[in-house]
Amino acid sequence: MATQHETGRAAKAPGRIGQALLRLLMRRATVIANERLSDRFRLITLEGPALAGLDWVPGQKIQIAMGSAFVARTHTPIEWNAEEGRTCILGYAHGDGPGSAWLQGAVEGDGCDLFGPRGSLDVRAMPGPLALFGDETSIGLAYALARTGRAITCHFETQDADGTALVLDKLGLGDAALVARRADETHLDALAATLPDLAASGASFVLTGRAAGIQRLRQALKRAAVPAGRVATKAYWAPGKTGLD
Repeated sequence: MATQHETGRAAKAPGRIGQALLRLLMRRATVIANERLSDRFRLITLEGPALAGLDWVPGQKIQIAMGSAFVARTHTPIEWNAEEGRTCILGYAHGDGPGSAWLQGAVEGDGCDLFGPRGSLDVRAMPGPLALFGDETSIGLAYALARTGRAITCHFETQDADGTALVLDKLGLGDAALVARRADETHLDALAATLPDLAASGASFVLTGRAAGIQRLRQALKRAAVPAGRVATKAYWAPGKTGLD
């Protein structure tokens, strides 16, 4: 994922206890690049000896501390070079909270503390091609899964279809289907309409991103009698909430 929808002040510097917990629980990394893909999308590369030699599976998450071991924002790495000790995240800034401020303000040489990688969403046992449904926060996961060579189709709801399309093109995901998000949620009908044909083709479904969108599509899959073993869900954010995965 990218980051939860958030508002609030920037994170404060950690106190003595917080610093001790960061050293104990977290891995230290350094920002070596922060590429601006659009107003809200950032491609951030992290590097450090603590990131080397780790096993990583596409779909796993990391949590980056926002000045405290108790305040972190969750991201889905898009790749991981265990030999070089390097990973990349595609971040999407929702609001003006500490996570969004870090995404937009991190510069080369900045240090950060992260926890992981660890389990979040594992699709390796799911049969057939994958049909991924989500939003801006799901694009990093889509990129990571596409790089495994697995057959995958992507369907995203988005606040800015033109801007999101440009980012997808830069990432080689230009064939993804996009629908513009509407306040009355009727745009989800267009996404749901694609489900029966995909189900008939034997696809497995990966539903991520906004909690309300996931719920609507999950209900449509139940009505289509898609077996639970062919559906994986992970809510990354909901308006006004933090702490989701």
